[in-house]
Amino acid sequence: MSPEIGKVILIIGILLVVVGGLAALGVRLPFGRLPGDIAIEGERGGVYVPIVTMLVISVVLTILLNLFLRR
Repeated sequence: MSPEIGKVILIIGILLVVVGGLAALGVRLPFGRLPGDIAIEGERGGVYVPIVTMLVISVVLTILLNLFLRR
């Protein structure tokens, strides 16, 4: 495994810990429930599919990783 991949995995892990800690403290993140996300609620429960949120996060991560991992 190359050192670059190790650094990326470490950064992703740190970000997950930070986001998990914020979620445990009840801090609302600035994304989610965007227009285009599917929310179906019924009598017995509901389903939430964050399609647009996943696309936005994917684009942002792609841009960041391309900026920082260019050779």
